[in-house]
Amino acid sequence: MQKTLHIRTTVLPGGRIEIVDQELPVGESVSVVVHSSVTKRRSAVEILKEAPGQRLFRSAEEVEAYLKDERASWEG
Repeated sequence: MQKTLHIRTTVLPGGRIEIVDQELPVGESVSVVVHSSVTKRRSAVEILKEAPGQRLFRSAEEVEAYLKDERASWEG
């Protein structure tokens, strides 16, 4: 029967982690999965830069110029 053990620990110098549980049989093979609790927060701009496809405008100035030209074309 499989036993699941959930332990929260701190990474030691040299990138080491230590797991101690007296119920683990000596010499038994185990599988260890490590999930880092630290996640880097990214800004919306960083996420959008990674989006697939091409962006029509690279700056606010380009948007303003496009809108100015578009409005001028409506006036004939």
